[in-house]
Amino acid sequence: MLATVPVTRTTHSRLTPELRDKAAFGAVFSDHMLMADYANGKWGDPRIIPYGAQPLAAAPAVAHYGQGIFEGFKVFARPNHGAVAFRPDANHARMNRTCRRMAMPEIPASTFIDGTMALVAVDRDWIPESAGSALYVRPVMFATGEQLGVRPSETFRFIIETCPSAPYFSGSVDLIAEDTYVRAFPGGTGAAKCGGNYAGSMLAALEAQKKGFHNVLWLDGIERKYVEEAGLMNVAFVIGGTVVTPPLGGTILPGITRDSVLTLLRDLRIPVEERRISIDDVFEAHAKGTLQGAAGIGTAAVIAPIGRLRHKDREITVPQMSPDSPLMQAGAELEGLRLGRIPDRHNWLKSI
Repeated sequence: MLATVPVTRTTHSRLTPELRDKAAFGAVFSDHMLMADYANGKWGDPRIIPYGAQPLAAAPAVAHYGQGIFEGFKVFARPNHGAVAFRPDANHARMNRTCRRMAMPEIPASTFIDGTMALVAVDRDWIPESAGSALYVRPVMFATGEQLGVRPSETFRFIIETCPSAPYFSGSVDLIAEDTYVRAFPGGTGAAKCGGNYAGSMLAALEAQKKGFHNVLWLDGIERKYVEEAGLMNVAFVIGGTVVTPPLGGTILPGITRDSVLTLLRDLRIPVEERRISIDDVFEAHAKGTLQGAAGIGTAAVIAPIGRLRHKDREITVPQMSPDSPLMQAGAELEGLRLGRIPDRHNWLKSI
C-alpha cells in the first residue's frame, strides 16, 4: 500500500456542471493529476499536483524513438458520493506487459492503483452522474532522457490524468476494411499499448473518413484477409447465434473490455468462439443470412454496433442488434455491474 500521497491543490478549480456532464471524450481534463519520476534505477514517490504543463528536456527520448505508452479505464459514480473503478488491476498488469515489451521500467501497483484511488478521491466531484458517462482515467508513461543515442532511456515520467467523458458513440460505426496499411504483424508491438501503434493508424483512419466511414477494419499483416481489430477497438461478430472474435496472438491488443464481455457471455451460456475469421467469412455469413450483428468493443465505446462494412468493391449493411442480441446482452450486463444493479461476481470493481 502507498502511504498518503502528498497533494498540492489547485487554487482555481475549472469544474462546472456543463464541463463535467457534457464534455466530449478527452476534451476536458480534471483539476489535478498524479506524477512520479524514474531515475537512478528506481521510482520516486508520486505526488498529486494541479493539472498543467510540466518542464521537459528539449530533446526527450520519447520524441525521437517513441518510448511512450499509456492505459485507459473508467471510474463510475455510485450513490451517496461513492465511486468504483472498473478493473484497474487488469490495466496495471497490461501496462507492465507493455513496459517489458518497450524496455521500460514497470510501474509499482502502489503508484498505479493506489495513486489512482488517491487522485480520483481528490477530484471526485468531476465524476459525471449522467447515464452512460464516466470519469476516464489515463495513465501515461514516457521516456524523458535527453539523448540521441538509440537505446532505452534511463529516466521516465509517469502521469495519471482524468477527464469526464460522455458516451463515445451515439449510433453505429461504419468501417472500411483496410487493404493498403497494416496495424500490426507477428513479432511486432500489436499487443502493446504504445503510442506508435496509434500514430501509425491515423493516416488510414483519415483516408477512411474521406470515403465516408468512421474508421477502418484492420486485417492481418501477412495475408491481408483475416479480421483483427475495428479501428481502435477489438471486434466481434454474431454468426448463427455464436459470438465470434479473433484470437489474441501478439498482433491484437488484449482488451480489458473484450475479456470482460467474453466472460459475461460465457456466464450467460452464450456460445463464444475465439478463432480466425476472414473478411470473406463475414460477407459470406451476410449473404447466407447468418450474420446477426457485429460490434467494436473497447473502454471508450464499450459496445459500438457496426453499421456499414465495405471491402474493396463490395459493401454490406450489418443487421442491427436488438437488446436480446448476445453482444447487447453482455453490454447490458456490464452496464448493470458498473452501476451496482447486478452482483460483482468476478470482483472487478474497486471502491474509492
